[in-house]
Amino acid sequence: MLTPKIDRKLLICVCGLAVLLSLPASVYADAENYQKALPSTVWIITADADDQTSSGTGVLVNAEKRLVITNAHVVGDSRNAVIFFPEMKGDLPTVKRKSYLDNILKLGKQGKVVAVDRKRDLALIQLPELPEGAQAIELAQSSTKPGTAVDLIGNPGGSDVLWVYSSGTVRAVYDKKFDSDHGEHDFKVVETQTAIRRGDSGGPVVNSDGELVAIAQSFSPTAGAVSFCVDISEIKALIDGTWKESPLPTKVVLDNAEIQYTLHSTGNYLIQREVAKDKTQSVFVTKKTEYYRLADVRRIWSLVSTSTKAPDTKLMMRLMRQSSATKIGSWAIEKNSAGEYLILFVAKLDATASDDALEATVEYVARIANAMEKELAPQKATKTAEETLASWLAD
Repeated sequence: MLTPKIDRKLLICVCGLAVLLSLPASVYADAENYQKALPSTVWIITADADDQTSSGTGVLVNAEKRLVITNAHVVGDSRNAVIFFPEMKGDLPTVKRKSYLDNILKLGKQGKVVAVDRKRDLALIQLPELPEGAQAIELAQSSTKPGTAVDLIGNPGGSDVLWVYSSGTVRAVYDKKFDSDHGEHDFKVVETQTAIRRGDSGGPVVNSDGELVAIAQSFSPTAGAVSFCVDISEIKALIDGTWKESPLPTKVVLDNAEIQYTLHSTGNYLIQREVAKDKTQSVFVTKKTEYYRLADVRRIWSLVSTSTKAPDTKLMMRLMRQSSATKIGSWAIEKNSAGEYLILFVAKLDATASDDALEATVEYVARIANAMEKELAPQKATKTAEETLASWLAD
């Protein structure tokens, strides 16, 4: 039997064509999704009260109102942000970070943080204008489902380049309560098998139609390929809900109120308030705000006494009665790592309250604490000269 002679070059060409034809349509769809989401994706740079800069990613969700959404932990306590949209060179974006920083006057936009929801870890930034070519991303109608292929664009901090593409699969969609370095969170999570890194936070996660189904939030510390994203339902709830102004950093508030302070070793702010002649009371203002849903409070306190013995029932009842009578704040008893019992007077002030309100609260805490400190101080037995003479004669 004769074997026909086959042209090797023709065989290679035919095989190569077969490979191309066998490639799944998703390969092309991924590239299309990237191009579709790119005009909506931004690089965000913020600075805190100590001028420490950080960066992340965001996505334009409303062109009419010029709104960019990102994570609350990306903006932190900042009210301002610098926003960069990708500079396109043909079909590809300029990716070098330095190129954007060197051309900040041309490419950068100054944004204002107009809403923060720390429970959802979401924030909205409003821009004064949009650059040519910027497009709001299309929002998915409902939550995605496990098994769905998703694509992500982010600006990972460990890379010299921006607008980095990643892909993965949705592992699960569920409600999650958890703590992170940025606070307590409670939102619907889209768990994905996607490599999210620092700097990707706030980046758009899109489905096969290029619709936004979530934004990147964090990654698992124990499983490198597992990441957590904020579901589209949470994003829509913030956009359509009541916006809450982000509290100013404590340092800025103290400076605005012209209150003198020093930075304590604990990271909080220490204020020495004069309460009497030659007497000052130490008052602390916490650096971080506490929050529940949209309620933000700033903790202000003063230490009154430290003891190795637990307060007795009489003192406890006394503190409880005074707590019910005070206008602002209440008494607290805490135990430190050394086993000592601390008696403190603590006030919690709305973190968006005025400078005058902060000043008044600091003053009130100082005076209440000083009064109790004098009452709890051991009473020294003193005698007048006449009493001393009488006691000696009596002996």
